[in-house]
Amino acid sequence: MRGFVSHLESTFDGSTLPARTVQTVHGGKPLLVRYDLEAVRRTASRAALRDRAAEMWRYHELLPLDDVAQRVTLGETMTPLLPCPRLGRELGVNQLYIKDESRLPTGSFKARGMAMAVSMAKQLGVTEVAAPTAGNAGGALAAYAARAGMGCTVLMPEDTPRVNQLEAVWHGARAFLVDGLIDECGALVRAGAEQFGWFDMSTLREPYRIEGKKTMG
Repeated sequence: MRGFVSHLESTFDGSTLPARTVQTVHGGKPLLVRYDLEAVRRTASRAALRDRAAEMWRYHELLPLDDVAQRVTLGETMTPLLPCPRLGRELGVNQLYIKDESRLPTGSFKARGMAMAVSMAKQLGVTEVAAPTAGNAGGALAAYAARAGMGCTVLMPEDTPRVNQLEAVWHGARAFLVDGLIDECGALVRAGAEQFGWFDMSTLREPYRIEGKKTMG
């Protein structure tokens, strides 16, 4: 089964790269997923959407995974917009709503991106993933990597909140504290990708985390 991805597009120079191979960046810039929208239009329908589960995967025609049955999932439910009238009045906003992403499996919107990125990494045969983190991303990556049966390495600054450190460890990641900033953690991940074969899951260093995050809208 194949999905509707046509190619990856470089934000560096607009060139086209194949989608169904492991890709990172091009010219140091992110790659974006492009779809065959005409094929999606011929296949998808509003009626079909209405009958699907209330989860991020209901829009799978516009997600890059070839076979949604092979997704790596922990139950990425739809999340509500909560009305906040008192805060709205304080801010001078007539109608203020806050989207409650804490209902996602690892407690933040990072679950969307990592669910998608790890699903794609699994489809492409990746077995070891890594990322820098100073917050929720490390725990989300660790959780989805564990679900997929992948090895996971997380590098974080020493001042990363303890709860975020523990979340990554409890989900089985090899977690290391770095005497430096998040940028230095990212550089170490890139070095580890070359030396140890880790797949770099850093923000915008692979094409698919952003594809999961777009479902927040």
